[in-house]
Amino acid sequence: MDILLFFTQSIIFIVPILLSVAFLTLVERKVLGYMQFRKGPNVVGPYGLLQPFADALKLFIKETLKPSTASPFLFFFSPFLFLSLAIALWSLIPTPYLSLNINLSLLLILGISSLSVYALLGSGWASNSKYSLIGGIRAVAQTISYEISIGLILLSVFIWSGSFSLNDILNIQENWWFSIPHFPLLIMWLISSLAETNRAPFDLTEGESELVSGYNVEYAGGPFALFFIAEYSNIIFMNALSVIIFLGGSSPFNNISVLNSIIIFIKTIILVFWFLWVRASYPRFRYDQLMHLTWKNYLPLSIGIFCLALSLIIIFNGNATGI
Repeated sequence: MDILLFFTQSIIFIVPILLSVAFLTLVERKVLGYMQFRKGPNVVGPYGLLQPFADALKLFIKETLKPSTASPFLFFFSPFLFLSLAIALWSLIPTPYLSLNINLSLLLILGISSLSVYALLGSGWASNSKYSLIGGIRAVAQTISYEISIGLILLSVFIWSGSFSLNDILNIQENWWFSIPHFPLLIMWLISSLAETNRAPFDLTEGESELVSGYNVEYAGGPFALFFIAEYSNIIFMNALSVIIFLGGSSPFNNISVLNSIIIFIKTIILVFWFLWVRASYPRFRYDQLMHLTWKNYLPLSIGIFCLALSLIIIFNGNATGI
């Protein structure tokens, strides 16, 4: 019975994530289509609503190819690891029915998300292709660089909230949101989340027009679909995390349990639409511009804001204790 219960809970937990990813691909193609004065998918099903299922069917029944010189285990394990990490992150999002209740949830999110680097580098190296290896190295360099900025941005949030728990951060924002006093941090966070999820204009790791798709160039069929699902799952997750950390979660309706998840959902959809809007509006960065932005702009600024926050906390605490 315990195994059956675990299996049922896993299905209930995973299926909505996969459906959200499926329809996000449709929404993206529709939004980009209308922004470029074309229709987008409108043939498969009414208004193209069945297009994601047709794409999934095509990918998963397609023959799974492997280069003859590739490392077999790592080649197939990397997309599975990438998807597993992306789904595991969702268990830490605070909802009315928590999957996991951990005090250091935000710290655990940083740890799990940083493990995706191994999946990217493993897929690039195991393919035994120069294109995929270069794409994997670029993906790792980009991910690690922007994780440093994201970590320093979160440090300021830790200082003001006094906790690593997402539940505590939500409770603190009942009357005011962190985005109001920390608006520069919010802007840096949103742009860093674009780079962290490899979205345009920072999609240098898989720029199809320049790099032949980067680290996943040798993948086809099911394994390619796993990379695709994990990437879009991370996009939705990062926006949900942005809503919880900076936009107050379900605030100002925290006391109405029915509206909690709905408000978080609406705010997340708005941020996802912003991701799509940015993709339709801006050309791709050069790689030196990408690194210049994080190492010479975001890193010094986030360190400066962190030092300012730490100084203010020390001054306020000193005055409160009479020192």
